Amino acid sequence: MATYVLVSGAWHASWCWERVIPLLEALGHRVIAPDLVGMGPDRAAVSSASLATWADQIAAIIRKQEEPVILVGHSRGGIVISETAERVPERIATLVYVAAFLTEAGETLLATSAKVAREQAPDLVVSQDGGTAMVHPDAIGPIFYNATQKAWVERAKSQVTPEPMAVFVTPLGLTENNFGSVRRAYIECVQDKAIPLELQRLMQETFPCEPVFTLDTDHSPFYSTPGQLADCLHRIGVRQA
Repeated sequence: MATYVLVSGAWHASWCWERVIPLLEALGHRVIAPDLVGMGPDRAAVSSASLATWADQIAAIIRKQEEPVILVGHSRGGIVISETAERVPERIATLVYVAAFLTEAGETLLATSAKVAREQAPDLVVSQDGGTAMVHPDAIGPIFYNATQKAWVERAKSQVTPEPMAVFVTPLGLTENNFGSVRRAYIECVQDKAIPLELQRLMQETFPCEPVFTLDTDHSPFYSTPGQLADCLHRIGVRQA
């Protein structure tokens, strides 16, 4: 079966995939879910972490695999997997964007995000030095987990950590020869309050994806609908095999 590398979104780390990994492994797949530098238990490097740091980290993991991988990115993880594809396009079978930013070359995540208005923007608490930001605890559930069971919302709230601000304003350095040569798939989330469905589809107009799956859930299907998410990922893996 396939090898999946799962990249979490902003304020999240490998813990967010805990309901999905066993389901993929039960189907015979191999799954790697690394903590991005500064986002896991070792918090020392978070203020100096960058988009390039993360893309280099994931590219190094992919180079060690025996076969091209299915590289999955959630939310902010979308720009990480795009930058990784620029580095190792021949080692990636498919890029999968899960309610993720599919940002154009030369554009920043922040600029992409601003293309569509939101009902409620994340309530951010910025560190004194301006290097990191945290989502206010009261905003985590309504924005990221509005269709998720309360127990899992509380678990997420206990796990989220500060995000390096520089990543949001780093322009992507993508080319058609590298990033553009890799197959793309998209998993939409209809009830998404963080990246509205309108923005998800606007990004796909610029970068068409095939296949596209639509889940009637919130921004965090790894907790709200893990079975459906795992099924979509499995079908992508079978398709590219």
